[in-house]
Amino acid sequence: MLKDIVLAEGSGFCFGVKRAIDIAFDVAKKHKDGVFTLGPIIHNPQVVEKLKDLGVYPIDDIYGQNIKTLIIRAHGIPKEKFEEIKKLGIEVIDATCPFVKKAQNLAEKLASEGYQVLIIGDKEHPEVKGIFSYAGEKAVVISSDEFPILNKKIGIIQQTTQPMSKVKEIVSKIVNSHNEFEEIRIFNTLCNFTSRRLETTEKVAKQVDVMIVVGGKNSANTTQLAKLCKSIGVKTYHIEDAQEIDKEWVESAKKIGITAGASTPQWIIDEVIDKIKKFTN
Repeated sequence: MLKDIVLAEGSGFCFGVKRAIDIAFDVAKKHKDGVFTLGPIIHNPQVVEKLKDLGVYPIDDIYGQNIKTLIIRAHGIPKEKFEEIKKLGIEVIDATCPFVKKAQNLAEKLASEGYQVLIIGDKEHPEVKGIFSYAGEKAVVISSDEFPILNKKIGIIQQTTQPMSKVKEIVSKIVNSHNEFEEIRIFNTLCNFTSRRLETTEKVAKQVDVMIVVGGKNSANTTQLAKLCKSIGVKTYHIEDAQEIDKEWVESAKKIGITAGASTPQWIIDEVIDKIKKFTN
């Protein structure tokens, strides 16, 4: 018999995502046509669909479209793409997360000062591709302490959603195992909201029978939350919305935990809670 449903503190929209969504909805009110985002504004299909209903459409290419206004998504875009858009005379509204923008600016500054920039993160993630474009010719995206050494001076930054534990491990290995560097500069470009959510999720996962992780299947930070819960040993289910919940997952649980990624709106979290309550009477 279910006794409790525990929602991890800080679940749902982070500051950067909320800012991007607010910008997109505000633009939708002011412009009735020709409004697009380059890629999905955030990694949440339900939110993207809501914006489509208001006339804001995600596109993969800036050519072949009647673009009047283009919103830059929360993950940001590569520097060269930004410059290409401006040359076309399109109105650009930049909704890049301030944490991501900070990483981009640091990458550009370090490269201009002669540092080889190391970016700890997933090289296939759109945020990292954007940061990399600012980091100069010698930049390398790394996921361990192995990388080509092209300079005596290095600067280390991170994808904003990387776990602090992973960053510390890699940085420690670099500092302790490479003695050919003249200078190592390390900057913290991690998102405070992401770090906090990982902490609160871990706390909840250790005290429940089942964890429900809510968020886009292609969302890096939501996937991280699911991996964290599974590593703790609790039964974990990663879903995008309430429709995916199976009654068998929750009907015999005494305590159920819920956490949600940075791109998950509150209304989806509420629907998940309501569905669990319905299944558990």
